[in-house]
Amino acid sequence: MWNRTGRSIGRTNRRMLKRRMLRISRTSPRQQAHAYELQIDTKKNNPVIVSDHTTDWERPHGIRIEMELAAAYKKGQRSVDAYLHQVALANPHARIVYRPPRGDEMIYERLTDQLPIEAKAIRPHPHGVELGVLLDMLKVTKARNVKGFLEREFSRMGARASAAVLEKAGVPPKTSPKRITRDQADKLIQTFAGAKIMKPPTDCLSPIGEELLVKSVEREVEPVFHTAITRPPAVYRGNPFQVEVALAYGGSNLSDDDIVKLHRFANRAPLVYQQSACAITNGVINTAWRSYGVAQSRGALPSGPMLILVHIASAWVPFTSESKEAIAHYPEIIKEIKLALQECGRRLARYIRKGVKAREEAKKRSYIEKYIPHIGAALREILSFSESEEQKVIAKLSTTLEKSRKN
Repeated sequence: MWNRTGRSIGRTNRRMLKRRMLRISRTSPRQQAHAYELQIDTKKNNPVIVSDHTTDWERPHGIRIEMELAAAYKKGQRSVDAYLHQVALANPHARIVYRPPRGDEMIYERLTDQLPIEAKAIRPHPHGVELGVLLDMLKVTKARNVKGFLEREFSRMGARASAAVLEKAGVPPKTSPKRITRDQADKLIQTFAGAKIMKPPTDCLSPIGEELLVKSVEREVEPVFHTAITRPPAVYRGNPFQVEVALAYGGSNLSDDDIVKLHRFANRAPLVYQQSACAITNGVINTAWRSYGVAQSRGALPSGPMLILVHIASAWVPFTSESKEAIAHYPEIIKEIKLALQECGRRLARYIRKGVKAREEAKKRSYIEKYIPHIGAALREILSFSESEEQKVIAKLSTTLEKSRKN
């Protein structure tokens, strides 16, 4: 086997090429489609291009990816079927057609024709950079001096802010970035932390939106009550992020006796593992659901016929590990999650209280309606009413009851 440079890959790396992938893409009807056949060097996490050529493709534009994987097909909460089901929840703009190895084809129709907001690329913010990352940036930058490096490579670092940071850190502005020592870089990191620097831009985020979140949960469970909230963008360690929450109550597939169904997402991708280690789960557990009329045991998720969907959009999602299965417990992130959950909880509480009040009124009304004929009969006996007079009394009492119910 040969790589794109014509060199032999060798036996060791050949054993690392586990995944085979075919990618066809076309950007315009006026251009031919381009096809790549790739394999992944799992040891180095690099692509190895097996073939690269143009091809005929019936679609005017788009992308097609084919991948061969050897795996056991299973169903359950962590199956491919369940994963794609959650992908459809967080990507209501997409039409997903899934043909499983066994069973019927599943189609998730798009809920909107509008594409998501295009996220723009941003440079790192000084408040979020770490020492190792800063040292790597200093090695590869094309800036001639450290002042130009700060202005060129970081967000919100203008000439004045850069000069102030370098002066406080004791680093000469004209020093070559490649000559910055580890101690000087560490001093820059410490100075960044205490400097007043404008927050990073938030146009790098692409939230789902309240309207589409509501449509997604409606399709999922057909609830009797639903609500959604998209929080304003916030910042943790110089990284912008945005929290969205959708809540559905009652409806199909939700039981009064079960623990709440929780769906976690980061940049529209489902998080299906390590639920207990995730900041999203922490935020849900530490919300006082009892005050909103929902049962909850101490230190546990709430119980009841409820679905909660939490989505975090960020330019840099702080996962707990490289596997990207859970979100780290940053106070700023947990705070935003709780604020969104609390707002949804208040809306749910108003609905529950309204339902309880309506049921109590209906119960009282049924009692009155039950005894109105007996009241009419008693008045007829006491006051010697005729049958027609008795019916008039019953009709008048029923009319009065109906007016009081409307008022």
